[in-house]
Amino acid sequence: MGMPDPRRTGPISEINVTPLVDVMLVLLVIFMISAPLLFSGVNLDLPKTKKVNSLKLTKKQIILSITKSGELFIGEEKFNRENIFTKIKELLAKSESKTLYIRADYSLEYGSVADLMADLKRSGISQLSLVTEIKN
Repeated sequence: MGMPDPRRTGPISEINVTPLVDVMLVLLVIFMISAPLLFSGVNLDLPKTKKVNSLKLTKKQIILSITKSGELFIGEEKFNRENIFTKIKELLAKSESKTLYIRADYSLEYGSVADLMADLKRSGISQLSLVTEIKN
């Protein structure tokens, strides 16, 4: 982009793309910061294990979150224990993936998570996957 030609007499018809690039870079940074926060909804302290395989959780997957107080969430929606099994079956029937991902808070007793998994299997939900964080 050079100096304007003083001999030109009409309006300048060139587009100044600098403000457009600035806005796009700001939007990109905002998206990069907020994207990892979108999938889980419920803040949990997950157990840490060595890396087995990488798992990228998305909104398309069915994720059951269990808080340290024992509350059950699918996404950000809270459910009681009686209704959760029918809701999960309904979501799995609509989903491409037939796996239920379980995120349980680290401070939960092992027995309460095992009880829930046994109830899930008894209700016909057999493909379960536990979500953990990677140990450093």
